[in-house]
Amino acid sequence: MKVLDWMSFVCFVIALVILWQFRQVLLLVFAAVVIAISLNSLVRRLVKRLGIARPQAVLLTLGLVFLGLTVFVVLVLPLFINQFEQLLKLIPEGFNRLYLWANDVLADPPVWLPNPLATTEIPALSDLIQQATALGTQVFGNFFSFFSGSIAIMLQGLLLLVLSIMLLSDPLSYRRLLLRLFPSGYRRRADDILAKCEVALICWLGGVSINSLFVATFSFVGLVLLQVPYPFANAMLAGVFNFIPNIGPALSAIFPIIAAVSESFGSALGVIVLYVIIQNLESYWISPMMMRKQVSLLPAVTLVAQIFFATFLGPVGLILALPLAVVCKTWIEEAWIIDILDQRQLPSLSPEPVEPSLMIAIEADVSHPD
Repeated sequence: MKVLDWMSFVCFVIALVILWQFRQVLLLVFAAVVIAISLNSLVRRLVKRLGIARPQAVLLTLGLVFLGLTVFVVLVLPLFINQFEQLLKLIPEGFNRLYLWANDVLADPPVWLPNPLATTEIPALSDLIQQATALGTQVFGNFFSFFSGSIAIMLQGLLLLVLSIMLLSDPLSYRRLLLRLFPSGYRRRADDILAKCEVALICWLGGVSINSLFVATFSFVGLVLLQVPYPFANAMLAGVFNFIPNIGPALSAIFPIIAAVSESFGSALGVIVLYVIIQNLESYWISPMMMRKQVSLLPAVTLVAQIFFATFLGPVGLILALPLAVVCKTWIEEAWIIDILDQRQLPSLSPEPVEPSLMIAIEADVSHPD
């Protein structure tokens, strides 16, 4: 290797070390990119369908999002909080029935089963919120260490919102800035890979949103038929946890099973059967139908990605594990396997991309001032 090659390699390693020190901030930026991509797909549809300018489409999209959040906070969130608080109060009763059953059936109850006589108190919802706030502060401690917990969470959400709006307002400029980090002869190819990453992320986000809506709806109907207490809160938890594959569905079944045990063991068995049926329908029918264009990930790869990102990036890495895995797989497959290992002959490449990429960009048929 030449001296310049060695210097470039050393600078690349130093850049990776620096980026690793700010990995939590980069996660926040990646989350903003995912949000901007999803909103930009709606902006492009409004521009195409309504024939309005992009700034008006962006304002209309933000207005629709704000309206949806307002409806959620006013109508849905209070009901969920009320039922979730009542659900937490049922947990000791469920463990009490389970402990008595184990004591009757077995000579000694299992050591992992909590003893209700130990007067273990279930934390209130406010305490859980404080613990979650402290966890969020720890996750982003390198960036918000000088703020208190609640203020840090608020600032993180505000920063995420501002970054998403900035990326959405002028995506082409940010895309060009990102492409300038690549060698001039590879920029058009990098632009094509970014386009494939966006398509994969949009397909994943749309597919998992519809899957979560399906899981929440059928969970609510099934829990109502089984007469399980607080079906709305349990259905909301099932829909939210469905965004985390493998681990999420198992976690979402814990609360309704405990709530059903407080009624009867037959009801708890019915909840287990219900969730198994829902997850099989979602895995073998809804997901293949909704995610046909999604980058395919083997189940073992998905699980390893979750463990890897959760270990090195914390809880936020676990939440963003699947979109991170989708982007990494696209880049590895295109830039490493096809372009390097397969030694694909690239066409003559111009220093700058000719057409706007799909990467949070406007439709090709919409003129851009640049």
